Formats: sequence, C-alpha cells, structure tokens
Amino acid sequence: MSKNIPLVDVTHLHAFDTDGAIREAADNVERAVSRRGLLRNAGFVAGGAAAAAVMPGTAFAASIGPIDKSILNFALTLEYLEAAFYKRAQENMNLQGELKRFAKIVGDHERAHVVALRKALGSDAVKRPSFFFGSATRSRSTFVATAIALEDTGVEAYIGQATRLRSDKLLAAAAAILPIEARHASWIRYIAGLTPAPATFNPSKTKDQVLAVVKSTGFIRS
Repeated sequence: MSKNIPLVDVTHLHAFDTDGAIREAADNVERAVSRRGLLRNAGFVAGGAAAAAVMPGTAFAASIGPIDKSILNFALTLEYLEAAFYKRAQENMNLQGELKRFAKIVGDHERAHVVALRKALGSDAVKRPSFFFGSATRSRSTFVATAIALEDTGVEAYIGQATRLRSDKLLAAAAAILPIEARHASWIRYIAGLTPAPATFNPSKTKDQVLAVVKSTGFIRS
C-alpha cells in the first residue's frame, strides 16, 4: 500500500467530531500498523498474546496486541458516535412507527457494541467523546439521511479494518458485528424507500464519495 494512502479515512465525519476523537483513533491505527511494519523489516516482530473470544455476552481477555488495541479503539469511537446519534434523536424528535422502532433497536445494538468493546479493551478503552449533530437529530429527513451515511460508514469501517486484526478470535468478533451493521444499513434504506441491498458486492468508497453522502444530509455548512 502506498504511504500516501491513509489506512483509515474518516475525514467525512468531521462535522460530528468536535474534539477530534475519531481522527485521533484513526491515526492511532495507522501508527500501530506502521510500527509493526518497521519491526517486521528489522526482522524481529513480537507476537501478541491471544485474546479470548470476543462474542456477544462473553468476557474479553485483558491482553491485546497494540495493533488490535488501536483498531478496537477506532471501532469503539465509531460505536460511540452511532450510539450518541440514536440517543440524541430519541431525545430531540417525536419519532413514530417503524422509524421509532429502528432508532430504539439500533440504538440498543450500538450501545451493546460499546459495552462489548469497552470490556475487550479494559482500562485501555478510549473515553467517550462529545459530538455535535445539529439538525441531523431534529428532523425526519436529516435523521434518515444521516443514519444511512453512518450505517454505511460503520459497514465500510469494519470491512476495512477487520482483516488487519492479528487475533483470529477478535476477527471472529468483528465478523459477528459486521452483519449487524449491514442489517442496520439495509433497514434504514428500506424505511427511506430505497433498495435495501443496492449492489451485489459492497465495495469500499473513496473519500470524496463518502463525503458527498454526508454532505447530502445538509448538516455540513462549509
């Protein structure tokens, strides 16, 4: 991979990231992977301790390698974002019908993901950051558009980072979360009257493509 191409692209989330937590978590992934590459080139890569299975309802191992730790903290930061978004929407909006059910169930899922990832990381878990959602949690149209953008981002983030995990057990855990995020994305698309599964495969998007989706919600004013 070219050194000019970031391992993690989260610039499209800058409108929410009031204290830079998402960017910092992404930078930590890149630094951890870069350090691993330097050690490999020097000929003495140290093996990390294997983590216990990270599946819903099970305990996590305390010992996780630096790359896995950075990736889990990146995932945790994104889960914080999604959990906060649905919580704020439920507080600010009089959601009705299927949209109310969606926000409640998906919000519960995201909060459960936060709990699971915090268990895995223990004292190394990043703190919950603050986010500003503006109109995204105050009207039905902006809420739906933002939910689509966030759920798509969640799917793309897990696809992009899961294969970088060094622990097979953590990889299995990521594989348990990924389809749930994909189901969220399909569900909100269905509510919006869009095709739930618009493509045969889920290719990664470029920064400009994802940024265009987020800008379409109307909460980025720049």
